[in-house]
Amino acid sequence: MPSASTGASTIVDASAATAVRTEAAAAQATSTGAAPLDVVPADSRMAPGGPGYRRMSLALFLAGVATFALLYSTQALLPLISGDFGVTASTASWTVSAATGALALFVLPLSALSERFGRRTLMTASLAIAVAVGLLVPFAPSVGWLVALRAVQGAALAGLPVSAMAYLAEEVRPKALITAIGLFVAGNSVGGMSGRVITGWVAQEWGWRVALGVIGLIAVGCAVAFRLLLPAPKHFKAGSLRPAVLVRTVRGHLANPLLCRLYAIGALFMTVFGAVYTVIGYRLTDAPFSLPQGIIGSIFLVYLVGTVSASTAGKLVARLGRRGALYLAGGTTTAGLLVSLADSLPLILLGLVLITAGFFAGHAVASSSVSHTAKEGRAQASALYQSAYYLGSSAGGTLGAVAFHAGGWAGTVALGLLAVLGVVTITVVGSHAARTQRRLVAVHR
Repeated sequence: MPSASTGASTIVDASAATAVRTEAAAAQATSTGAAPLDVVPADSRMAPGGPGYRRMSLALFLAGVATFALLYSTQALLPLISGDFGVTASTASWTVSAATGALALFVLPLSALSERFGRRTLMTASLAIAVAVGLLVPFAPSVGWLVALRAVQGAALAGLPVSAMAYLAEEVRPKALITAIGLFVAGNSVGGMSGRVITGWVAQEWGWRVALGVIGLIAVGCAVAFRLLLPAPKHFKAGSLRPAVLVRTVRGHLANPLLCRLYAIGALFMTVFGAVYTVIGYRLTDAPFSLPQGIIGSIFLVYLVGTVSASTAGKLVARLGRRGALYLAGGTTTAGLLVSLADSLPLILLGLVLITAGFFAGHAVASSSVSHTAKEGRAQASALYQSAYYLGSSAGGTLGAVAFHAGGWAGTVALGLLAVLGVVTITVVGSHAARTQRRLVAVHR
């Protein structure tokens, strides 16, 4: 599909063209001595190679690392947690689902605080609280306490992803926005990977409690570096905390069919991802693989593929358009699910690589499209996406464990395929709606 038909691409190109014309006009006014009063100031937002862009990218990358490392810190340890507390896979999976579910529930209220007090302030507070709780998690005396602490941690983290998306939308030039968001998502993938790999090997030697403590200390370092590196916002305008304003803004976003489709796509992609990575450890500890915990943790090195696919999402959209990129992401995820059915460790790894690449590409495209589409209340628009996204994670983790208990790995794959079918169906509906809209515009010209 041509990029002009995506909506998001149109906004990007128009904004970039405006910035170029503005800078050219300013230069002409200076050279001719004309009064500069009629010249619109050049776009002062950050762009690759410009002041602050590298610091901003590194800061949000580290924030993404800390977020996913903390949020999914127990996922690779579920078999050990099951054994230690004597609970089933479904019960242990709540140590993941409680965190992601709480994040989904609190992301919208915290987005209102982001609009009022600022993106950087809320991101800093969210990381500080989540890190503090992360240092308490290893001392949970029971699975109930562990689930409760993880829920508090997830609620604290809710302020970070939504504020990060809004910060980027306000502080980065439109043409660089998809790439910038892709780097943040890439930080998510690195955090998810490193957290699981580190916990796997540490837990093999010293147990899951020490492993969670190590993740907490790593998150402390990321949080401190994030606060020192992130440039102060220059384009933030404080909004209102009045509930009526929040309700009106949310209602407006939910009335936008494109935004609703993007929310559903994010939720469905995350359902697949949450299901697969919640139960893969159980599959690999069982016969015929019977892998040790350290090796299972190393399986998550495939997240590096997600880092690449997320960071290149901008190029993918430029070549295929938003919907073409989503079709490719869905097809790649489907291929990975089918390949992973084989009882061969190399093929399972290949399947995980494809699933991970497809998921992170789809997530980067959908989340960046939300930031492009929302003209007002960007924090709430991103909050609704994050809420749907993490509800998908909670649903995937819980339903994936149930499906695995009922039908083995094939049951988990069946759940994933249904979710991908939903992504493709929604994208087809979106393509049809776009064609209809173009025909109506052509008729009224």
